[in-house]
Amino acid sequence: MPTLLELAYNAVDDKKGEDIVVLNMEGVSLIADHFMICHANSERQVQAIAKEVADQAAEAGYHVKRMEGYDLARWVLVDLGDVVVHVFHKDERGYYNLEKLWGDAPMLNMADEK
Repeated sequence: MPTLLELAYNAVDDKKGEDIVVLNMEGVSLIADHFMICHANSERQVQAIAKEVADQAAEAGYHVKRMEGYDLARWVLVDLGDVVVHVFHKDERGYYNLEKLWGDAPMLNMADEK
């Protein structure tokens, strides 16, 4: 059975999330163990990715703590507890630049682990 992080990564990848970055937040933030950041090219795709992450997590028995920003679909946050998934519209991702904001957090290469 995949870990929560693997499950979230696969859900994002299945819905063609682009430029997926996983940050190891352990020791950097108390919010979560991992942040996953990706983007999509349309509001509909942003919503599809966020919904797939939430649906797959729920199906696997994980509790989806909250989902924010779904209706506007510019930046959707899916809080799974230990993993927080940030799904951006491509136009918003560079503006918020979470990768730089959390630059102290090491990046994980999930693609190699697939």
